[in-house]
Amino acid sequence: MKKSIFYHAGCHVCVSAEHDILELVGRDNVEIVHFGQNKSRIPEAEKAGVKSVPALLTPNGNVLHINFGASMADVKG
Repeated sequence: MKKSIFYHAGCHVCVSAEHDILELVGRDNVEIVHFGQNKSRIPEAEKAGVKSVPALLTPNGNVLHINFGASMADVKG
């Protein structure tokens, strides 16, 4: 089974959502990508359709934007 990918930027909203996602989906079923620690993954997220973070990319390619922490423009700085 392919994992979901949870993208975030480390802000309070994102960290709170990360904890909830891990509780709901399970650590083994989701890859966490923190853009503050791995900016090289930003183009991948944008190509997948991520417009803001926190966001969850499902194995089927759907992007679920969760709350609103920061736009991708803000993340890119």
